[in-house]
Amino acid sequence: MSFFEKLKKGLQKTKNALFKPFADLFKSLRKVDEDLMEELEEILICADVGATTTEIILDRLREQIKEKKIKDSNEVKEELRAIMLEMIGEGGEINYSKEMTVILIIGVNGVGKTTSIGKIAYSLKKAHKKVVVAAADTFRAAAIDQLEVWTKRAGVDLVKHTEGSDPAAVVFDAINAAKKRGADALIVDTAGRLHNKKNLMDELAKIDRVITRELPNSTRETLLVLDSTTGQNAVNQAKEFKNSANITGLILTKFDGTAKGGIVFSIKNELDIPVKFIGVGEQIDDMEKFDANEFIDALFE
Repeated sequence: MSFFEKLKKGLQKTKNALFKPFADLFKSLRKVDEDLMEELEEILICADVGATTTEIILDRLREQIKEKKIKDSNEVKEELRAIMLEMIGEGGEINYSKEMTVILIIGVNGVGKTTSIGKIAYSLKKAHKKVVVAAADTFRAAAIDQLEVWTKRAGVDLVKHTEGSDPAAVVFDAINAAKKRGADALIVDTAGRLHNKKNLMDELAKIDRVITRELPNSTRETLLVLDSTTGQNAVNQAKEFKNSANITGLILTKFDGTAKGGIVFSIKNELDIPVKFIGVGEQIDDMEKFDANEFIDALFE
């Protein structure tokens, strides 16, 4: 099964929640009027798009309907598709430098952080990148062991210390190991400490200082992992983490579950953070870089 087919399958619940009700609106001839807009508003909000983002989408849709004098429901659907595609934007690539790319992975426990690291490491290895992973989430029980399982599956090197070690010390050793092995990318697992923002900020600042000192010319990515099934709660998590870290992109997990998918639009609209990876299954090859066109096509097909 291709990734696009996996995406379509994973987004089936999103499609049912969002576009099936929309299609049902036009099973019989409908006037393109404010009653239609109100029903569409309810559909978008129920699909986790969020009230603010829904309002923006519908305002733009009303403008297009008025400007183009749209009377046909299929034209309304195509305008909606175009608006949502423009709103979501491109996901963006991981940036690579001649020295090394350092990818910090942040997120609360339970969102799929460890599995995401394994999957991204595997994806980068498939792209012929040499990868080293640093097990710098040293506070959570069994985090290091879980990461070791996934890095073995991915076939990449892991640098670890014992549980309770200083995360910055792990990163320091991982940088040295990555340099010796000529790595293209260093992926750093970090502890999710949203409940205590000061600890999170202090830890990330210390890690940042080590990376700046040891890899001054490296490219940095800080990717926030969010569980897409949690809807607007994921948006709130993103807001909190953005206050503590310079997030360059998102990893959305569990699109094979009960995700309604609307949070993609909410996060981009409210925080302007691009989605860089999307996970649609439990297997190691079930994560790929985010493609806005494929995402929208999977919803509308």
